[in-house]
Amino acid sequence: MISGFTGFLDYEIIELLLTLGTPRKDCKQIAKEAIKKFKGLGGVLDSSLEELQKIKGIGPSNAFGIKLFQAVSERYAKENITPKAILNSPQKVFDFLQEKIGKEKKEHFIILCFDTKNKLIFDEVSIGTLNASLVHPREVFSKAIANNASYVIVAHNHPSGDVEPSSDDIDTTKRLVQAGKILGISIVDHIIVTKSNCFSHSEAGLI
Repeated sequence: MISGFTGFLDYEIIELLLTLGTPRKDCKQIAKEAIKKFKGLGGVLDSSLEELQKIKGIGPSNAFGIKLFQAVSERYAKENITPKAILNSPQKVFDFLQEKIGKEKKEHFIILCFDTKNKLIFDEVSIGTLNASLVHPREVFSKAIANNASYVIVAHNHPSGDVEPSSDDIDTTKRLVQAGKILGISIVDHIIVTKSNCFSHSEAGLI
């Protein structure tokens, strides 16, 4: 079955997951409705138990299969992002950050420290509103100095789904860039991520 899994249609994957909880039930039509309502496989997997159960025929038992699959997939992906990952392109950095914090319901701030070969040598996630203490240059650059970083990328998520930077985001970026120049450790980007999009201060000319 695994070898042929790539040939499954999106609704067939959801149908299979639904039947984990109700093996004797025909879930084909329910699966098609879920795909339509949530606009694709990813939308179904990202939906909460409460949202899934708004579809007639989906209850706690068969919704469990979908959420179990999502949880296992996310854990597998995170465990396979190693601390020594080589993130040598903007897209690889975006993918890494979306996996790390893009789907979080609360605001998270992350520091990525790199060596001269673009290898990620340290990352740390902090949870909470991006106040002055959380993203103070002292907090960011103490990690960079301790890990002998060549350069740093900082990032945070917008749980609202709006990827545009706020005025505070822009001011924070400027403050970190200036501190980096003094210390000789470049802040090469500040990236804002959501579960489906990214914004780069560098690409936007804000760094």
